[in-house]
Amino acid sequence: MTYTQPASFTTRPTLEGTFGMTASTHWLATASAQAVLERGGNAFDAAVASAFVLHVVEPHLNGPGGDMTGVFATAANPSEPIVLMGQGPAPVAATREHYLSEGLELVPGSGALAAAVPAAVDAWFLLLRDHGTWELGDVLYFAIGYARNGHPIVGRVGATISSVADLFNEHWPTSAALWMPEGRAPAAGEMIKNEAYAAVLDRLVAAGPPDATREERIDAARREWSEGFVAQAAVAFTAQPHRHSSGTDHAGVMSLEDFAGCQAGYEPATTFEFRGHTIAKTGAWGQGPALLQTLAILAGYDDEHLDPSTALGAHTILEAQKLAIADREAYYGDADVPLDYLLSEEYSAQRRPLITEKASTEFRPGTVPGREPFIPPLRTEYTAPALAGVGAMAGVGEPTVSRSGETRGDTCHIDVVDQWGNMVSATPSGGWLQSSPTIPELGFCLGSRLQMTWLEDGAPSTLRPGKRPRTTLTPTLILKDSVPVVALGSPGGDQQDQWQLLYILRTIVGGYSPQQAIDAPSLHTTSIPGSFYPRTWEPGGAVVEDRLGDDVITDLEGRGHVVTRAGDWALGRISSVVSDPATGVLKAAANPRGAQGYAAGR
Repeated sequence: MTYTQPASFTTRPTLEGTFGMTASTHWLATASAQAVLERGGNAFDAAVASAFVLHVVEPHLNGPGGDMTGVFATAANPSEPIVLMGQGPAPVAATREHYLSEGLELVPGSGALAAAVPAAVDAWFLLLRDHGTWELGDVLYFAIGYARNGHPIVGRVGATISSVADLFNEHWPTSAALWMPEGRAPAAGEMIKNEAYAAVLDRLVAAGPPDATREERIDAARREWSEGFVAQAAVAFTAQPHRHSSGTDHAGVMSLEDFAGCQAGYEPATTFEFRGHTIAKTGAWGQGPALLQTLAILAGYDDEHLDPSTALGAHTILEAQKLAIADREAYYGDADVPLDYLLSEEYSAQRRPLITEKASTEFRPGTVPGREPFIPPLRTEYTAPALAGVGAMAGVGEPTVSRSGETRGDTCHIDVVDQWGNMVSATPSGGWLQSSPTIPELGFCLGSRLQMTWLEDGAPSTLRPGKRPRTTLTPTLILKDSVPVVALGSPGGDQQDQWQLLYILRTIVGGYSPQQAIDAPSLHTTSIPGSFYPRTWEPGGAVVEDRLGDDVITDLEGRGHVVTRAGDWALGRISSVVSDPATGVLKAAANPRGAQGYAAGR
């Protein structure tokens, strides 16, 4: 059996050029980033401009009160992939004891008790200060314009607002005032504005004195965010009790000291060598190393086991992912994680024989010497007062494709490569409009990343003050011969790395072009404990696109997979940019599903 050949046609071409390439989850963000490149900015200037536009045009998928992670490499030091860490920690008063005393069994999926300290804005400003070239006001020009003057919204924004309309009207009036100014959800194509957020960005730009250096002006904006009017408004507003996804009312616990003490930073990437390529991810405070563990298991197989378009390949990939993600639950968190051992060939060789001809319905973390694996509550369903009402449930979770195949939403992603060789992959998320009530003076709300922590004691990802929740945000950078060649990423919660894995296998092993790999039929497992409230799992569950084919799907069912057909074009939100150092050619590709992601370049 040979690797399945890609379809002879794609939904759009893989873009090729030599100047610069951008891809993201919204065309206005892509166009803004490309405009920065055209005016002499570098990849980092462009990525920051794009990120703030995404706050405005995809408010149901991310916001300033959320989080982000990035992986990048600079033209000056291309062999060293660096993680941009924009994941804030739990507030000092966010103790498991407090949450349990509030009558909670899980950290809520929405409401201020779910909020980590927001770090995305600080991370973007840090990247701009250290690696960009533009002034802050010039980079934020695009976002300020769309927020103040308006932009035509995509249908999914209105659909999201409609799904939480009852929640807004009954419990979150400040959100209703901003997102339903005429008493209804806006329709696709309607112009919406966010003057409050435009004013926030203006004030951040104005925080830097004109006689200071560019870097000093950016640092002044960072201080204004963390110590000035933003922190003051957020803390005061969220201290008021409000409805959470638990169906009960609670006050937030974030303080001014939490804001002031939170700073973004840089970290070395975690890497794994696969088929002559270096795959770079975040540390195990994110889920990224689970992709590396999956590759470590799959590295022991021949090509026919690595083809997602065949029953053998899809089965092998799904089973390897279950094993790696079980280790994510057992060992990952903002803690001492034994990654050297988890990524070793010795350990991978122990895990490989667990993959048999039949689908596993068990939760099977591995054994690490000297460590006790955490076994999370394995709920197939969860009943709480909020789950009885659509409005209360709709604000929950980084939106994924559920067991039923229903898409609740997504996150955002940005990839940029410039003519000098700078490359960045970044996944901003959280702080979406359904996370918690809108802070009226700011025009945005706080995020809900703490829902990824457990209230059970003893887990590496147990809720702990000052510790980062184990985020699902997981951008990817790929290097070959110590040079960055691919920036890649996807929205999708627990599916982000599962979908990216298919791209990596199809391009590196199967020889697909970037657009062919993105367009090809996708799949993922739901036989894992979910990272988002209400944190359930489906033993043996697999969600597939119908285009995988009846024969393959029937074969998977015969192997014991509990298959959900999601439709022909439902799974995957990937975008990527590519650099070929041998020829100087740059490439870009974007997801056609949902008719929203776009690539641009020349």
